[in-house]
Amino acid sequence: MKRPLSVTVFGYVMMALTAIIILAPVYWLVISSLSTQASLLKAPPDWIPDRLTFDNYKNILFPDASTSQVSRMFMQTLRNSAIVASAVTLVGLVLGIFAAYAFGRLEFRGRRAGLLVILATQMLPAISLIIPLYLVFNNLGWLDSLGMLVIVYLSFGLPFVVYIMTSFLQSIPRELEEAARVDGCSRVGALFRVIIPLSGPGVAATAIFSFLMAWDEFFFALILTSSYASKTVPVAIAEFTGRHAIDYTAMTTGGVLAAIPPVLIALIFQRYIVQGLTAGAVKG
Repeated sequence: MKRPLSVTVFGYVMMALTAIIILAPVYWLVISSLSTQASLLKAPPDWIPDRLTFDNYKNILFPDASTSQVSRMFMQTLRNSAIVASAVTLVGLVLGIFAAYAFGRLEFRGRRAGLLVILATQMLPAISLIIPLYLVFNNLGWLDSLGMLVIVYLSFGLPFVVYIMTSFLQSIPRELEEAARVDGCSRVGALFRVIIPLSGPGVAATAIFSFLMAWDEFFFALILTSSYASKTVPVAIAEFTGRHAIDYTAMTTGGVLAAIPPVLIALIFQRYIVQGLTAGAVKG
């Protein structure tokens, strides 16, 4: 049955409005990074600046003695974020898959209660944890280090991996694992040869979201780090705000550079994200 023209037009109008609402902030971020400070402070805002400049990117990518300390150290914080997010993703997947297999495939007392406890840890507000964590790491001498950030991020990243992967593993028919066991595979062998390959999209989607969670985290990194040797990108972007002035152009330029890795990951692994999000919702 052919849809009425009015319905089709309405659909396209709504899609256009949705695209504008989503993309307008992104457009303004990019344009702001290519504008001058004076252009950004105009009222009303200049949505199409008369002159675009790449000096903001030059100051961050190729800093010299005249640039601010935050701009000079921005690439270091970018590397710190990449190291921490990659380590959290790798360790979280290795530990989380084994834990998810136990919760999703084995029967033992307290299994449901344990999974609920893991989920409940995600409901604790970060502000209630920061003081105990600060005191613990201060006493251990681990403050202001990348290893400390990895441990802290795993405290909320690992439960996320366990909970999400449990649903993916439960969607795989047990008959496939039992067939592998009959052929001589151990539980670990069946996990690596049957379960993980079949849940590949789920593993990929979980890894991507775990990486993005660690990449975007701001609060813990702000409180627990003090030097550029361990500060992450979100903290560095916030430090473009001074006591008496705000470097809007540098802040937006840093935002664009910080957004590039997540955007590339989302574009490259888009197919796995969609498959992963849909696979866990359907029982095999």
